[in-house]
Amino acid sequence: MNTKSPCIKLSNAVKEFPSGSGVVRALDGIDLDIYPGEFVVINGESGCGKSTLLNMIGCMDSLTEGRIEIFGKDMTDITEKERTAFRRRDVGFIFQQYHLMQELSAYENVEFIAELAKDPLAAEEVLGMVGLSEVEEHRPGQLSGGQQQRVAIARAIVKRPRIILADEPTAALDEASARDVLRIFERLMQKNKEVQDDEKKTTMILVTHNREIARMANRVLVLKKGRVANDAVNEAPCSADMLEW
Repeated sequence: MNTKSPCIKLSNAVKEFPSGSGVVRALDGIDLDIYPGEFVVINGESGCGKSTLLNMIGCMDSLTEGRIEIFGKDMTDITEKERTAFRRRDVGFIFQQYHLMQELSAYENVEFIAELAKDPLAAEEVLGMVGLSEVEEHRPGQLSGGQQQRVAIARAIVKRPRIILADEPTAALDEASARDVLRIFERLMQKNKEVQDDEKKTTMILVTHNREIARMANRVLVLKKGRVANDAVNEAPCSADMLEW
């Protein structure tokens, strides 16, 4: 049992969406604690609630019932202004679709996010971290899919987020590009080992259909019909280079 205090805590979390004359229950009473510095992979079939759970943690939407606490603060009924401030300050989002601004260069895409943050890293430094220093003046249309996803990752990490939420970040990539992305995640998680203060560790939650990627995580959740069907600790996470495609 983890003796630390969770940085994310969901209690009886329920999320329902209107569907015709009824409702669909995307999350069905989830109880979940996630701890500082964890790399959590969430697996499950389409429609099981993976992305909905990620959106709740990222305060992109609100619960129908239940409670969510993040960093000790009750986030259940916060205002939209508070949601926006939390996302801007504490969360880095990475999606399957890159959501880059097409008229801006790679550098400008990252710098735009940096300017919104309180204590960002330098855009040049982050682009170097993801291996894009030589193409920082290129616009998204001049980059490959893998390079665009690395720009998206740079945008997520430039503001030093305490939580990184990644929704199918490798689904649209070929094997080589997917490994490049996963190596970046691996390096980010390795940096946690150098940090003593839990408040400064980065917690990563990654949603994927690819069960192989779960081998990298130190914890794997499997969702089924809006519930946690399995919650397992991985005692020996492997490297991105060891994954089999």
